[in-house]
Amino acid sequence: MTTRKDTPRGIDRRTLLKISAATSAMAAAGVYAPAIAQARPIKIGYVSPATGPLAAFAAADQFMLGQFRNATKNGLKGRPIQVILKDSQSNPNRAAQVAKDLIVQDKIDLMLVGNTPETTNPVCTQCEIEEVACVSSLAPWQPWFIGQQANPAGGPPAWKPFNFVYHYFWGLEDVIAVFTNMWSQLQTNKTVGALFPNDGDGNAWGDKQVGFPPALDKLGYKLVDPGRYQNLTDNFSAQITAFKGANAQIITGVVLPPDFTTFWKQTLQQGFKPKAASVGKAILFPSSVEALGRDGNNLSSEVWWTPNHPFKSSMTGQTARQLATAFETATKQQWSQPIGFAHSLYEVGLDVLKRTAEIGNGKATAAAIAATNLDTVVGKVQWNGAGVPPFAAKNVTKTTLVGGQWRLKAGNKYDIVITDNRTAPIIPVGGKMEAIA
Repeated sequence: MTTRKDTPRGIDRRTLLKISAATSAMAAAGVYAPAIAQARPIKIGYVSPATGPLAAFAAADQFMLGQFRNATKNGLKGRPIQVILKDSQSNPNRAAQVAKDLIVQDKIDLMLVGNTPETTNPVCTQCEIEEVACVSSLAPWQPWFIGQQANPAGGPPAWKPFNFVYHYFWGLEDVIAVFTNMWSQLQTNKTVGALFPNDGDGNAWGDKQVGFPPALDKLGYKLVDPGRYQNLTDNFSAQITAFKGANAQIITGVVLPPDFTTFWKQTLQQGFKPKAASVGKAILFPSSVEALGRDGNNLSSEVWWTPNHPFKSSMTGQTARQLATAFETATKQQWSQPIGFAHSLYEVGLDVLKRTAEIGNGKATAAAIAATNLDTVVGKVQWNGAGVPPFAAKNVTKTTLVGGQWRLKAGNKYDIVITDNRTAPIIPVGGKMEAIA
């Protein structure tokens, strides 16, 4: 076989004719092959609980992904940006596995993760092992930081900082201050019944060193803690009996949404009526309170973010109110607190990638995270050590937290009203605490 001088080396004339015919056919059909191969996309991994008992936290994922794609449609640094979403199924083991897949198979350049320690911790642990930079949020910093330590019980001398994973959110000291500030507006006997499950959040909130017990004791509260229970239980009679026996007029805890629905219905059925119920995690969402009908009125919780927060997005320029309105218009769902933080994860991720000296280099990306100084739709994100103990100052920065109550409005719908802002005066108050009727 001979090769013509005007034919590319290694390709015979018959093959060249086939290529030419195929190219002509593509052109006739309006399909054009690029002159050069497209640059490798910048890959972002995003892990959240799209299904399972934590799914309410991820309700805004698709909407926020759409916003991010629109904001980055022209790419970054001459390269397209690709986001790969993975569902943890509300399972820590699954979260670890999909994180490993994103790192090893998809070869991501940056990991984003949120929505309780059951999601953040296993993902961040994999990133630290594999030396992939990660931005984490939507979990109190103590269960995030301490829960990933090789020796959690060893205390600060044994706790080590991380090199590749960084977290922003509030801490247990903030939620304790918010809850007790709200309770101080009511006349109670200062006896508090505690619902602490056997999971990352529950074990941290109930910890006798860093959790609620020592803090409430110093403030003169009596804590009634019946011990850890398993998530997704269907019978809270033991806890209710203990609270009734101690005449607890306040209930607190950190509970899965379906578990609190079960607990609260059984509480009322058994004739137990506390004056206040301030519960983390479970009643962050309007849908969770609406599931209780009129019995959800004046339940209280920590408030991370609302449409009234005086912040705006660095990515889209939207105010908190505009972001909430856009979400409600697009999804026909009521806004919820996690949507602000889901949006902010993309804000921080985009800002980090813009400043990363060498995308694909974990150390360079981690350095860009550490140097972040960004005003986001949830407030300032800057790892400067402010308000954080020295052992966690490298990896943790805090956001604002206030307290609020759910108030019933027309049509059995609920709005949350900020009732105490002493922890963050920049957030406007909308009312005062009221006892549960």
